[in-house]
Parts: sequence; C-alpha cells; structure tokens
Amino acid sequence: MKKIRTFFQPYINVSELSETIADGEIQKVEINQQIRMLSLQVSFLDLVQRKDLFALEKAIWKSPLELQKVELFPHFPKERFSEDYINEIFCELKRRDASLTGCFKDAQVTLQDEKLNITLMHGGFELLKSRHVDRCLQKLVMDEFGIPLTVSFDGTLTIDHESSVYIERKKQQEETIQREQVVEQVERYEESMQERPNPKTTQIRTSETLMPTVLPNTARDIYGRPVKGKTIAIGKVTPDAGNVTIWGEIFDLEERFTRDKSKKIYSIKITDYTGSMTLKIIDDVANCRPLDMLKKGSAILTRGEIEYDKYDREIVCRARGIATVELLQVVDQAEEKRVELHLHTNMSSMDGINTAGDLINRAYKWGQPAIAITDHGVAQAFPDAMNAVNKIRKNGGEFKVIYGVEAYFVNDMVPALTGESQRSLDDEFICFDVETTGLSPNTDRLTEIGAVKLKNGEIIDSFNTFVNPEQHIPEKITQLTGITDDMVKDAPSEEEAVRAFYEFCGTDAVLVAHNANFDAAFIRMAAQRHDMKFTYPYIDTVPMCRAMLKDIKNCKLDTVAKYLKLDPFNHHRASDDATVLAKILANLLVRLKEDTGASIVQDINTSLTGGDSKKIQPAHQIILVQNQVGLKNLYRLISKAHLEYFYKNPRIPKSELVKYREGLLLGSACESGELFRAIFNGQPWEKLKEIAGFYDYLEIQPIGNNMFMVEDGKVPDVEALREFNRTIVKLGEEMNKPVVATCDVHFLDPKDADYRRILMASKGFGDADKQAPLYMRTTAEMLEEFAYLGKEKAYEVVVTNSRKIADMVEDVSPIPPGVFPPFIDGAEEDLIRITWEKAKEIYGDPVPELVKNRLDKELGSITKHGFSVLYMTAQKLVADSVAHGYQVGSRGSVGSSFVATMSGISEVNPLEPHYVCPKCKYSEFITDGSYGSGFDLPEKNCPHCGTLLNRDGHTIPFETFLGFDGDKTPDIDLNFSGEYQSDAHRYTETLFGKDNVFKAGTIGTIADKTAIGYVKKYCEEKGITMHRAEELRLALGCTGVKRTTGQHPGGMVVVPRGMEIYDFCPVQRPANDQKSDNITTHFDFHSIHDTICKLDELGHDVPTIYRYLEDYTGISVMDVSMSDPQVMSLFTSTEALGVTPEDIDSETGTFSLPEVGTGFVRQMLIDAQPKTFSDLLQVSGLSHGTDVWLGNAQDLIKNKVCTISEVIGTRDSIMIYLIQKGLDPNMAFKIMEITRKGKASTLLTEEHINAMKEHDVPQWYIDSCMKIKYMFPKAHAAAYMIATLRLGWYKVHKPLEYYAAYFTVRGEDFDGATVILGKEAVKRKMQEITMKGKEATKKEEDMYATFQIANEMLARGIEVLPVDLYKSDAVKYLVEDGKIRLPFASLSGVGDAAAQSLAAARETGGEYISIDDLQARSKVSKTVIEMLQQAGALKGLPESSQMTMF
Repeated sequence: MKKIRTFFQPYINVSELSETIADGEIQKVEINQQIRMLSLQVSFLDLVQRKDLFALEKAIWKSPLELQKVELFPHFPKERFSEDYINEIFCELKRRDASLTGCFKDAQVTLQDEKLNITLMHGGFELLKSRHVDRCLQKLVMDEFGIPLTVSFDGTLTIDHESSVYIERKKQQEETIQREQVVEQVERYEESMQERPNPKTTQIRTSETLMPTVLPNTARDIYGRPVKGKTIAIGKVTPDAGNVTIWGEIFDLEERFTRDKSKKIYSIKITDYTGSMTLKIIDDVANCRPLDMLKKGSAILTRGEIEYDKYDREIVCRARGIATVELLQVVDQAEEKRVELHLHTNMSSMDGINTAGDLINRAYKWGQPAIAITDHGVAQAFPDAMNAVNKIRKNGGEFKVIYGVEAYFVNDMVPALTGESQRSLDDEFICFDVETTGLSPNTDRLTEIGAVKLKNGEIIDSFNTFVNPEQHIPEKITQLTGITDDMVKDAPSEEEAVRAFYEFCGTDAVLVAHNANFDAAFIRMAAQRHDMKFTYPYIDTVPMCRAMLKDIKNCKLDTVAKYLKLDPFNHHRASDDATVLAKILANLLVRLKEDTGASIVQDINTSLTGGDSKKIQPAHQIILVQNQVGLKNLYRLISKAHLEYFYKNPRIPKSELVKYREGLLLGSACESGELFRAIFNGQPWEKLKEIAGFYDYLEIQPIGNNMFMVEDGKVPDVEALREFNRTIVKLGEEMNKPVVATCDVHFLDPKDADYRRILMASKGFGDADKQAPLYMRTTAEMLEEFAYLGKEKAYEVVVTNSRKIADMVEDVSPIPPGVFPPFIDGAEEDLIRITWEKAKEIYGDPVPELVKNRLDKELGSITKHGFSVLYMTAQKLVADSVAHGYQVGSRGSVGSSFVATMSGISEVNPLEPHYVCPKCKYSEFITDGSYGSGFDLPEKNCPHCGTLLNRDGHTIPFETFLGFDGDKTPDIDLNFSGEYQSDAHRYTETLFGKDNVFKAGTIGTIADKTAIGYVKKYCEEKGITMHRAEELRLALGCTGVKRTTGQHPGGMVVVPRGMEIYDFCPVQRPANDQKSDNITTHFDFHSIHDTICKLDELGHDVPTIYRYLEDYTGISVMDVSMSDPQVMSLFTSTEALGVTPEDIDSETGTFSLPEVGTGFVRQMLIDAQPKTFSDLLQVSGLSHGTDVWLGNAQDLIKNKVCTISEVIGTRDSIMIYLIQKGLDPNMAFKIMEITRKGKASTLLTEEHINAMKEHDVPQWYIDSCMKIKYMFPKAHAAAYMIATLRLGWYKVHKPLEYYAAYFTVRGEDFDGATVILGKEAVKRKMQEITMKGKEATKKEEDMYATFQIANEMLARGIEVLPVDLYKSDAVKYLVEDGKIRLPFASLSGVGDAAAQSLAAARETGGEYISIDDLQARSKVSKTVIEMLQQAGALKGLPESSQMTMF
C-alpha cells in the first residue's frame, strides 16, 4: 500500500504534512470520473486532529488534479480510542450537519465497557434524537476504530424554551452558526476563484459549482488598467476594503453623458451571488467605447477602489480596470437525454420564478427533446410556451412542449369502507381512536388506544389503554392530548397494547374511525413490527359526513358532534373520541338506512354520493395533454375547478376527472400526491396498488426535494426517503406502469432560489430560507441522483420512461391557428351597403374617384379576410349607443379606416384634407401635402351653390390599421359613456348569445415597486441590511411572477357560433372572486387577441360630458365647429376665456380639456406653440410616445432645427413623410413599423438609411428615429383632439353649461364647501396643498387639479349657488338663473348613495320640519348631517321635531 507522501508528492507540498499524516497508508481509492470526485480510505498509526484531515482534503482538492470533490475516511488503531477523541468525532458530526453546533457545548463524556454516555448541559436532546446522532456516533467510531459502542444521553435534555436565558443563548448560537456558514461559504468561494486549470463546461454541478462559477483564466482586459489581484467575494467587501478585485454578472447598466458631452458616466450593477455592487466609471468618451460592448448578462472581472458615493449615498466600486470573463457552462452531453415532466413557470402564482420561454430555451439548448409545463392549477403559461416553441421551429429547430397542469386533485369518490364485510348495519362495530407521539406511522408511536363496541345504536362495551411509546412525547403533543411521559412510562408495551386491542375486537370485527386511514395506519405499522397482521375492514366516518351532512362547515370530529347536538367531550383523548364517534356513527347509520335503504356494511360505499370537494384535503396530481381532445378536456376541467370547485385553490374532483379523462395522462406527482402520502402513512400494499392503478405513470423526485421531512422529524433519515422512492419503483414494476424521475422545477438555476425565498417570505412562510433544490437538472445530474436504484433502473426512470411519456404525447397547439371571428348574418352585404350609402350621402353619387378608390381598397381587404363581421359588430354597438342618446368615441388606429368613418364607427376621416359641400356635394381634395388636416383649411364657399363648405380629412393611411397587406386582425376600440358601458356589454351578449361572450382576462404580475417592497420587508424581518444593488437584483428576479388575475376594463371576447370557449382557453372569475358574476378568459387577452374577436367597449367620461352638454345647451356636439379660431387660441393663450395667465396660473386655457390639461402637456404647448389642428395632432402624439418629446423633439424645437409641424409626432407621419419624399411605399411602411416599435437603432439597415439620405431626408430626422421607443397612432391622436376641440367650443362659447356638465361627470374631488366661499378660499386651499410638496397625498393632488378648474371657473365670473335641500340634485350641477347650483355630492364626505337618499327623501312627506325629520326620512349618517350644517344647507331647520311649551 502506498503512503500519502509518495502517492500525492507530484501534486501537493507533502513537506508541510505532519509525519503521522504523511505516513498514512492508503487502503482504498475510489474515483468518480463523471463528477471528478476522489474518495480515500487511509490508515494512520496515531490519532490525527480533524482540522489537519480537513486541510489535507483541501490541499488535494486545490491540486492540479482538477477535482471537484475530495472525501477522506480515516482508520485508527483500536487501542488509541479514548474519551478525549470524542470531541474530534463531534467536529466531524458538526461538519456534516451545521445545526448540531452548540448541542455538545460543555458536554461531559464518559466511556466504560464500550458504553459511551454524553451528559448534555444545554438541552438539544430532541434535535439530536431527530438527527439520529446516537447512530451516527456509533457508525463513525465503528468505521474509524472498529469498536462497537452504545450511546446514551443524560443531563439537561431539554430546557425551558420560554426562558429569557434560553432565548438569548439560542440567538447567540444561531448567529454563531450563521457566521460560520457564511465564512465557510466565502472561503469555498475564494478557493474556487484561485487560478488553476479548469474545464469550461460541466454536466454535474457540485457544491462548489452550484452557483455561477467564474473561469479566471478566460479573463480579457477591455478597459483601463489590467485586472490583477486575488478575487474577493462581493459579500465580503467592507466599506474600508480599499482596492479590491471582484467579479460579477451585470444585471443593470445605465450610461449618460456629462452636460458638456465630453465624458460618459456609467453605473454598472454586478452580482457574484454572494452580494451585489455598483461599479462607477466617469471617463472621456473616447476611452469608453469598449464599455459600450457590455450588456446585461455579461460577466466581468474588475479592480477598483471601494468608497462612499455621495450621489448614490452608498458604497460603490470605482472601477479602474475591467476584463470580460467566461463562466462555467452547464451542459447536457448525454447521448440520450431526459425529459422534464414536472415544471413550474412564473404563472404558478408567487411560487415559480422563470418564464416558460426561458425554461424551454434551456431544455432546447441542452438538447433535451421535450418539456412539460405543469403550473399549479392553471394553464396561463401555455401561450408563452407556444410562442417559444414556434420560434425554435421557425429557426429550423425541433422541440416538443407537453402541456399540462399540477392539479389540486380531490378524491370525492373516496370510499367510506375499506375492505369487505357482509355484516348487517345493526351488528357490532368497533369505534376506535388512537393518540400518538406525532403524525408519522413510520417514526412515531402509539400513546393511547381507546375503543367502544356499538350494536343497534347502543354502546355495549369499552376498551382503553395507554401505550408506552418508548420515546419522548413532544411538548406540543402533550399540550394537545394531555398525555405526558410519566403517564405512559409504566404502560403496556406497543405489542401488549395492540394484542389486547385485537382481543377486544375479535376476529371478524368491522372497525370505525374518524379519518380512519391515520388511525388504521398506526395500528397496522405497530402490528407489523410484532409480526401481526391487520386484516380488519374499516369504515371512515369523514367521507360519510361529507356525503350526508351537506351543510356542515367542516368534518372535524368536534364540529360533527356539535352539528349533531351531542354532549361536549374531552377531544384528543382516545377513549372520549371513540365514545363520541360511536354516537356519531349511530346517527349516521340511522340516516343511511332511512335515506338509502342500505342494510349491510357493503352497501355503504354504493349508497354515498360523494362529498363537498371544498371539505376534502386536496392532493397534487400531474395532468398531461396527450392530444387535441385532451387539451379541450383539460380546459373544461380547469374552468370547472375555477368556477364550480374553487376553495382556496382551483380543485378538480375525481368525479369530474373521470368524465373528461379522454386524451389526458395522469401522473402521481410529488410528496403532496395521494400515492406518496399513502406510502408515508403506511397504507397496505393492496391499497397502494389501488391508488397507483388510477395513474398512467408514477413519479419519484430527488431526495433534496423532500429533505424537509427529515429536518422536521417526519422520517428518521435520508434512507427512509430513498425507501419511499424504491416503493414507488416496486409498484411500477408490479403494475407495469412507467416510473419517471422528475425535478419538480420551480426555478431555472440554483441561484434563482434567492428570488423564491423572497416570494415565500412575503407570503409568511417561516421556512422560506430553506429552499429545496427545485432547479432544472441535466441528464447526468439526475442519473447521479438516482444511482441508489442501480445503474439500469436509474437510466430507466430518468431517461427511458420520461422519453416514453413524451412519445405518447401528440404535438398540440394550445391556441388554434387562424382567425375565428364571430358570425352575423349578412354582415358583408350590410357593411358594403351602409358604407356606400353614407359615402354617397356625403360626397354625392357617383362619389369622387379618390373616395371610390379608398373604399374599394378597404372593402376588398376587409371582405377578403373576413373582417366584415368585426366592423358590423362595432357599427351595431355604436348605433345602439347613439340611439340611447350617448355618442361614442373611437380610439386606437381604427380611425385609419375610411370604412370605419362611413359606417359610423369612427369620427376621424382619414382621407386627404378636403372640402365638401353639404348641399350640392361638390368636393375638392388637397393632395400636395400643403395641409395636414382639413380642419386647417381656410373657410370657403361652394363655387357651385355658394354654401359654406365643410372641411375634413387628416391624411391617415389605411396600412397603419390592417397592415400593408391588409391582413392584420383589426383592433376596434370604442369609448362608450361610463353611464352606458354596462348596456353596451349586455347588447353584445344579445348580439352573439350570452354563452358566447366573456370578459377579457388579465394577469397581474409583480411590478418593480412591489418587488422592492418584498425585499425590504424580508430584510426588515431578518434584521439585515442589504446594498441597494443587491435589493435591486432580488427585486428584478421577482418581477413578472404572477400575483393575481383580473379583467380588462372594457374588453369583451366573442366565441363564434358552433364553437366553445374551451376550443381556445379555459375561463375563470377575475381574481378568483367567487362572488363575482363576471366570467373572464383564463389566458391574458393579449394571448388570444389575434385568434378570437375581442371588442374594447371602454367606459369613458367624454361621451358622458357630451350627453350633459347636449341636454344643457340643446346643441349637438356633432354640429360645433372644428375650426373655431377662439378655440384654437386656448392652446397658446387664455384670452378667449376672458382671464389673464396670472388669474389662473397658466399660460394656456386648457384646464379640464382632455389630453391637454396636465402640467406636462401645458408646458409642451408653451414650447411648441401649435397654430393648427395638425400641430395639435403632433402634440398629442408626442405626449403619448416614449422618447419622442424629451431629449428629442423638444430639443429640436428649442434649438430651432425644426418646428412642431416638422418633428416626428405620430407613427403615420413617418410613412406619409417618406412617401412624399419619394421613398418606395413598402419601404416607407417598414421604416415606420421598425421606428414605432423602438427598434430603429438595431433594425434599420444601411439600405434603409441610404434610401432616406438619397431622397433628402435630413440627418436630424434619421437621428430622431433612432431615439424613439414607442409612437402613437395618428388616428388615435385625431380622435382625442377632435374631442378636445368639441369640448373646447363649449368651454369658450357656453361656459356655464360646460362647467356644470364637466363637474357633474368629473366632480369626485370637488370641494363644494370651499368653492362656495369664493376664489380666495380656493386659492388658499391650493396654497396649502402646494406647501406640502411631495408629502401631499394622492387625494390632495387630485383635489388640487380640481381646484385649478374651479378657480378658472370663478375667475371667469361664473357664480355657484350653495347646496339646497329642495333645489340641489343628487349629483348633477344644475344651471339655475345664470349660475351653477351645487349638488349634494359636491360636499366632501357626502357619497353618491347618501346624495341619492337626500334627493329621494324630499319627494315624500313634504317640507322637512326638523333636522331629525330630514335624517329619519333620508336615513343618512350623522356625518352627512354635519356636512350639510357646515355648508349652511340646514339654516332655519330646528334640531328636533318635539314641541316645547313655556
């Protein structure tokens, strides 16, 4: 045998080793090449301290052997063993399990006759017992010295957990452990950073490479000084660290220029997953070019100085040098790769982390052929998964997505009777109950058995015995049952108690228990331990109660007893529970016989009809879609789970699953599945086979997934978990069912566990920091994980069977390809007829050539692609609204369609600017681009008949609506009055049938601010302080995870006749609110937007204001001028209002006008000085775009490079401008599409740029395109500005009616009590809010905006009348004697309901005789009465109706 010194001399410095270690003889060497692990068994002549052994392991690991792991197992001479060496054994135990730290502190050890006794001084016995430390000690001593020991503990076994001394000591111990773990983690990290030959890829991640691992030898300097020095973990960097070298992945990057543009400032946030740091760089622009190559996800090495940054108010690293560096890549190089069949995306609410696309792309990158999507109870990741796989296929790849769900399965078909019996229901029953030391029949033991014999409804005998469990009864169990260790120490043994119980039962008894599987499992396991069989049939009264007591709250024993009005009893004592159970059974049997005619025990199961699924504990179950039939069935089941069976979670009852099982594959899921639970609960083999028989395949998972069961003491050790998996494998073999190994993926990589920790902590989970290894694994990692099954069996469960299941699944599409519009009889003919009739009515017959060509082009495209029904749907909705007195506003790009204009859908005319005579139909079109809008044309009389010509047209191409080929699904958005919106929704149901119309669903995910809140709350609860960069990293990882669901404010989805919603997606209630009458699509409506018809029927204030203006003035909004010069002046002056800028603190007169009343847009108006309607379209576009105004158009105007009319304001203007410049229309359209989506900087090619330059497009225009992130459609801008001009006309010419109508609709923040006091009072209130600055609440900010409008109204000389009990309306501001009468709702604190009550009360009983009379008739609160008194509305009314005599 070789010695350590000779074997390792080529690799380590053996001169540093002690003689004892160097002379150690190597007895056995094991090498695992796949994971590069070395195991050594070494014999030493003398004892060696543990720290020296650990140092040797580390030296070998750091050697050029490139090992990922080294394990050293020592052997010592038997005679050298003594009490003194036990502390070294303790060191080994603590290394293996850090939670033992502190347990052996000050412990005294005595060794006598191979008996080792440990006297504990600080408690901890429960922990040592749960970790089976006695066995571990025995095994270690046996392995290292060959001595068989028995180990016992005495001394202070437990201590008072409530005592302050204990709490303080516990806190100190935990802090010590935490510090040691952090130090160990950082040391391992730093050692992994030391330069040594390192492969660039790995198939199996070890503890050292679990997190992203940098490869220092790949570093390439790109900026500043060469990066040198020993790398330090970011988590170890202190404020006084000085110059450091760190590495990290970039997760956030900002750059900006200094004011003089000579330097660039970079703020780069990096993480190495021990912490995060912000790098700050300020340098000349010329030196920064290499930094521009950096992007999110890049890994870099950097050296710099740690210092406090006054601007960021935080510690930063002033980077002096940066090098790019590679990370160790995880690959799957297996010849035949596995398939993951249990995976959660970020649509598993507050549980899964990564998107379906990211997970699919990883599996595809690894070469795995398929992957299953199985979120908790939902299918909301299906669209993302479909898009990801379609993208792979589009690029020539091949991959399969298996669509599924991890269901909350409830077995509502659970039989009450297990086993068989022909006994009469009037015969004997043994009602029994057990008390135990815990919940696991495998590791816990009986403490009490209680039973009674029931015959003909009468108790005829009883049995009760304590049982010595031969283990400590936990304190919480004692608190529950009242049974202490002293009470059972002299009780019969387990064997004696069970035999006595069997003797009481007899040979052919029928047992009865409440939640019988629990009680029977403990009796069964106890019997097995003593070579006894458990063959009794038994009845579970829980499913009987669920089926027979329909209105009971739950089926707990005490709840059932109260429901049946039985006497109170001592719950959680076996004898008392058994007695009350007998009374319950007697009651149930009477009901059963009377209701169903059952007569024998065997009739029980067939007589019960199942129970309320909400009262049954759900189990997890995997459901995979096998084909298109199965997809529709899954959608049905998910819908039923959300609509009919939702209780805390969407539940799928077995009775429904059986109905719709066709095309579905069922898997047994995780430890929360019914099969695993049954194994854990010690169910008999036949019962396990019965459960497994329902599934198409069985599932096993890595040991780490279920380690919490060991940590919680539910199972004794890891071997027990392996045995559970072996049992499932054995079931599969016996029943010929495939067994599949799955990861139960909840996040992509181990590093992503940090984000799930934050989410779980936000939900109140106390064990959030103990994240199971639920990451995506390679084939090699899974084969290593299941190696204990044997090489062949491991390969079968990991590879063969997972691919077998995948091959059983057909390729399905979760959303059907194509477009499925609804159907309206004669839609095409009606649309053509209505459109041409209106065109001829306006433009004459025949219509002008330009009109004809546009109609032919649009109608041809619309009818060709089947869009007529969408137009006619919108037309009918608008017509119905108008018929009810409410105008409808269009939004979006529908105004690009002339057919929409002619059919009454849109008020925007997209033709070129033109004149048209309302009398003789003469028309004149301006096509040279000299005018951008017909509203800007000068007044002109008809040359034929002298009538004043109408002016219209805004030059909007049809292509921006339906695409250049006219095949893009139209998106018709309509703004209905908020007062009419619900009627519009009902009319939609009338048009298409209620069963075909659903609300458009939305999915609410975690936003940035919410995520930051979660991280801060986590830090607060843990008492830790994080660098803001680390807070941001954790927050970014949490964003996008699903929180809840909702509904679009006006979106309606229409299913075509002959199809069902399940052909497209499931349905649910918004936010799973079971009280809601609304049914929404389960998918976010964007996912099916281009497949199925979605109508945007939004509620809006403008149409409502139109209605009140028409009612108050008698002037139709459709008749007011769109070219009134006084109205146009409002956008640059206050003159038309008759006030000065100082009067209203504004240079414009646009307060209260939609789109132009905010401070931001008013400043835009001042900067841009719009003179025409075309200019207003530009302003509207600029105010809604992203990176269009600030830093772009605003600078161009200020620097006098161009004017408001020339800048890029709307998306359509790009295409029109380029065509007018001579570019090919197709290219102009492409440039517009690229620019409006914010992709000009990456997708505009040299061909595009050269074409623009060749056609004299100025450089500033091209530069402007490069900055744009999003652009507004011109048609939408036109619709908004038309509404603004209409309301502006009333504001200028009918101010009294305008303010009355406006505040009627938008008066929620109106403070009538202040306004009635006059202008100065209003200004004082505004000043008070202004003084608060950023401390002003959102409510106060909204009130300020309303005060601005009220101030303007008062400045114009309009007076208001106070609230009057007999003249005020509930909510309407009424015009009265040239003034505005305030409504009840104008008073702060008087809501709409109270206002309506006050208005209704005066209609009955005549005038009020007192305040008491008012309150009695109106039934309003005292607070409302006080508000009326403060407003002076109750002057002259006495307090009381009672008469007094003097």
